[in-house]
Amino acid sequence: MQRLIAWYRDATQLEEGSHIAPLDGVRFLMVFIVASFHIWQQSWLTPALTLFGQTYSLDFLLRSGYLWVDGMLLLSGFLLYLPYAQSLEKGAPSPAILPFYRKRLVRIVPSYYLAILVMLLFVALPYQMYRGSGDMAKDVLAHLTFTHTLFPFSYHATPLNGALWTLGVEMHFYLIFPFLARAFRRQPLLTYAGMAGAAFLFRGYAASLPDNSMWFNQMPAFLDVYANGFVAAACYTSLRKRMKEDSWTRILMTVCAVAALYILLQYASGQAAENGTAAIRLGQLKRRYGLSVFLSLFMLGVSLGLGGIRLVLGNRVTRILSEISFQFYIWHQVFAVQLKRWGFPPSQSLSPHQAGEKPWQYAYVACCYLGALAISVLVTYLFERPITKRLTGK
Repeated sequence: MQRLIAWYRDATQLEEGSHIAPLDGVRFLMVFIVASFHIWQQSWLTPALTLFGQTYSLDFLLRSGYLWVDGMLLLSGFLLYLPYAQSLEKGAPSPAILPFYRKRLVRIVPSYYLAILVMLLFVALPYQMYRGSGDMAKDVLAHLTFTHTLFPFSYHATPLNGALWTLGVEMHFYLIFPFLARAFRRQPLLTYAGMAGAAFLFRGYAASLPDNSMWFNQMPAFLDVYANGFVAAACYTSLRKRMKEDSWTRILMTVCAVAALYILLQYASGQAAENGTAAIRLGQLKRRYGLSVFLSLFMLGVSLGLGGIRLVLGNRVTRILSEISFQFYIWHQVFAVQLKRWGFPPSQSLSPHQAGEKPWQYAYVACCYLGALAISVLVTYLFERPITKRLTGK
C-alpha cells in the first residue's frame, strides 16, 4: 500500500519542466474528436452513452467535431509560448529565433511531404483526379510551399488530403510567432489587444462576405486563439510557481476545469444545431473566441488540478497517444475515404451509410480507427522519429 501511495504521489505531482502530462491526454482527445467527425461523415454512425439507465446521444459532439481544430491551434499557441513564459519568470532572455524555425521545420515538413507524396502517387494519379498536368503541378506546388490554403484549387478541391489545411495555418503562424512572443513578453496587454483585434476585424470581414469559404479558416482568423494560448501559458507558469501544493487549491482548479468543460459542451451543442453550410461557418466565427477562452481555462484546470484527473489525462498511455496524434490527424481522413473507395468492409447496399446498415457501420468505423492508429504508429516510429534524430541528433 505504501508503494502504491508513493507511486500515486510521484505520478500526480506537478511538473517542473516544459512537459505537462495532462495535456498529452487533452491533445489526443481533441484530435480524436476531430477524427471522429470525419469518420462519422463517411459512416453516419452516431454513438450514444448510457449512464445510470439514461441514454445520451453523442450526435452533437460528432456534428461539431471540427470545432476542436481550434483547440489544437490553441494548444499549439500554449506550448509554443510556454518556454518564453518560463524564461521570463527566471529572468532569462527569450529563446533564439533560428533554432525555433529549424525545430518547426524538422517537426512538420518531412511528415507533411510524405503525406503529399503518398497521396499523389497512390491516390491522385492512379484515380486520375486531375484534369491535366498543369492542375497537378499547381496543386503540388501550392502544397509544397504551404500556400495551399490561399487558393480554391488547393484548399477545397485538392485530392492531396484536405486535413492538411491546418498545417498551412500553423506554418503561416510560425513565421510571425517569435516576433509576437517577444512583443507579448514586453507588452502583453498591447500585444494581446493587437492580436485579438486583428482576429475580430478579420472574422468580421469574413462574416460580411456572401461566400466566406476561403476566409473563415485563414490564419488571421485564429490570432486571438493563439493569443489566448499565450495567456494560458503565462498563467500556468505564474500559478505553477506561486500556488501552494494543497488540496484546496487543486480542488479549486478542478472545479474550474469541470465548469469550463460544461460550457464547452454547450458551445458544441449550439454549433451542432446550426443548419446549413453558411450558418455553420458563421457559427464557427462567432464562437471561436469564447471557445478558446473556456478551453484555456479547462487546460489550466486539468494541468493544476487534482491528481486523479491529472493521472487520467497524463500517463504512459496518453503520452504515447499524444506522440502519434500528429500522424493520426494527418492520415485518419484519407484512410477512411480510401476504405470506402475500396469497398472495405463489404456491404449489402451501394450506400450502406445512407441505408443505415448497422453491421457495416460498426465494422467500418472499427477499421477506420484501428487502421489509422496502426498507420500512425508505423509512420511515427519508423519515419518521423528516425528523421528527427538524423536531422537534430535527438
